[in-house]
Parts: sequence; C-alpha cells; structure tokens
Amino acid sequence: MGLSIIKPDSKIDFIGLRKITLVLSLAVILLGLASLVLKGGPKYGIDFSGGMLAQVRFEQAVAPQEIKDSLASAKLEGLSVQRFGEGDAEYLLRISSAGESGQRLPEILKAQFGQNLPNNPFTIERLDMVGPKIGADLRSAALEALYFAVLLIAIYISGRFEQRWFTAGIMAAGLASGMYLLDLMGAPKQMQVLIAMLLTLGICWKLKLNYALGAVVALIHDVFITIGILSILGKEFDLTIVAALLTIVGYSLNDTIIVFDRIRENIYQRTAPTYGEVINKAVNQTLSRTLLTSCTTLLVLVSLFFFGGGIIHDFALTLLVGVSVGTYSSIFVASPVLYAFSPNEIPEPEVESHNHADGTV
Repeated sequence: MGLSIIKPDSKIDFIGLRKITLVLSLAVILLGLASLVLKGGPKYGIDFSGGMLAQVRFEQAVAPQEIKDSLASAKLEGLSVQRFGEGDAEYLLRISSAGESGQRLPEILKAQFGQNLPNNPFTIERLDMVGPKIGADLRSAALEALYFAVLLIAIYISGRFEQRWFTAGIMAAGLASGMYLLDLMGAPKQMQVLIAMLLTLGICWKLKLNYALGAVVALIHDVFITIGILSILGKEFDLTIVAALLTIVGYSLNDTIIVFDRIRENIYQRTAPTYGEVINKAVNQTLSRTLLTSCTTLLVLVSLFFFGGGIIHDFALTLLVGVSVGTYSSIFVASPVLYAFSPNEIPEPEVESHNHADGTV
C-alpha cells in the first residue's frame, strides 16, 4: 500500500466550496492588480528595462546611502543601491542608462570609492549591461513565450481529453494569424497577448472545449496571482522570473491532468450519479498524491530559498508561490470551471435488452 496523507475514501465537497474559493481567488488577484496599478506596472529588472547592474563586495559593511552619496558626483542616471546576499558587505548597484557612463562604470567606481571610501577596499563580483532596445525585445519575447505555452497546452488538453485535435488546430491557427495581424498593425505586445488570451478563452467556451477551458483558466489564475504577489513584495521581473513562471505553468498543468484523467475515468465507470459527485470523488482520490508531490517539491524550494544564495533567491521565491498556488488551482479552480461549463456531462445509462422465457423483451 502506497504512502498516503489523506484517506483515499475522503469525501470533501470541493464543488460545494467553489463559491468560497472563487471569492478568495478573485480577492488575491485584485490585490495583485491593485499593486501593479499603484506601482505603474511591474518593476522590471535590467533584462527588460535596459541599464547596468554591478554586484560589489566591500571588506567592511557600509550603509547603502553612504554608497549613493559617494557616487553622487558621478551623476549616474537612476542609481539605486541595495544589500545583496546573506552578508552585510555586498551590494547591488543599478543604473538606468547603459550609455557612456555605464560603459566606464568600473573606472568610475574605482575613482569614486577610492576618493570617498578610501579605507574600505571593494571588488566587483558581477557586471551586467543591457541596452534599452534589447530589453524591450526580451520583454516582448517573454510575453509571447508565456502566451504560446498556454495556447499549446489548450491544444494538448483538447486533443487528449476530448479527442478534438482538428478543432484545436483550427483554433491555434486562427489565434496565431490574429497575433500576426495585430503585430502588423503595430499594436503593443502587451495588448496583443491580452487580446489573444481573451480570444483563447472565448473560443474554448464557444467550441465547448471544456477541459481546455478549465486548464487555461487555472494556468492564468496561477500566473496572475504569482505576478501579483511578486509585485506586492516589490520584486523585480527579469528573465529568471519568466523561467520560473513557465516552470509553474508546466507544474500546475501536471497536477490538473492527473485530476482530469481521474474525472474522465470516473465518468466512464459511472462511479457517482451526478457530475458534481464524480468530480468530488476524482479530486478526493488524487488528493493524497497531489499533496505529497507538492510537499516534496516545496521542501526543495524552501532549501533553495534559504540556502541557495542571493542569485536564485527570487527564482526560488517565485516557484514557492507558484507551486503552492498551482496545487490550489488544480483542486479548487480547474475542476470547478470544468463543472460550471459542463454540468450535465454524465451520459444516460444504456438500456439493455433481456430475453424472457415467454419471448418478450
């Protein structure tokens, strides 16, 4: 008998809880959106905004404001200083311009710190520079990667669970064409992705691709909540965060597929009289496996978060949030959405004929 932390015969009414969890999810999403609006959008790292980053280590700890004051005469545009890593003597210096002053940053630091902090030697541990055009291109590519990941997942779910590969292919071709036309019209990439995402949801609903609709809504839910929480915490968005978001999409989908597969099996086996009971039974049957998988993953992520160092700190934090939210959405979002758009999925029982001795049927 396999390890189980939830009894396999548990009877939690997940469908009955769907209104409460809907309110909870909407509240968290709205908080994240409010944070993004108040802060004027995501806080982009140099990968997306352009600029220069220097990781500097001093022999002795020094206040960040003292570092800014010592560099004031250099007039570095958009200079910000923050502590980095576990020690008190390591800092990240960011400037928003990667022009001439950015290219001479090592010489500027050497001259300014040598003059203003002469008794505190330093070393430059890392130096990154990204031009604004490259940053904008990377931002657009990241948005496209997230969208097409969700679109391909919708195609896969439609084909696997509803055997409608051709319909899903037509949907994909239409959406790709729409993205191309919007690009020709010069629409901003953010607008293109938003319109395409809404069209994906609309087409899944119109064509009754209910499994795909449930999976896509759950994935959008996970990405929105993760981005919102990162915004509330004041974290920067860079390529590392995008990699974490794509990982979250794949992880959440894995859990959702397990639940959907059990729902489909239970429908064929008629394990319950109503669709809601079938879904509840499927989620309860897979609950122990879902929680065990998530808990072991979270143990690794907690270790990375606390002991992995400053370089992967935000990556580990994003995965911690995303895996937790992805586990929640597989249970409380994907299945209730599936139920909401196909409440009468249980087929009518087949009428069997029986021959009697008198010849009647």
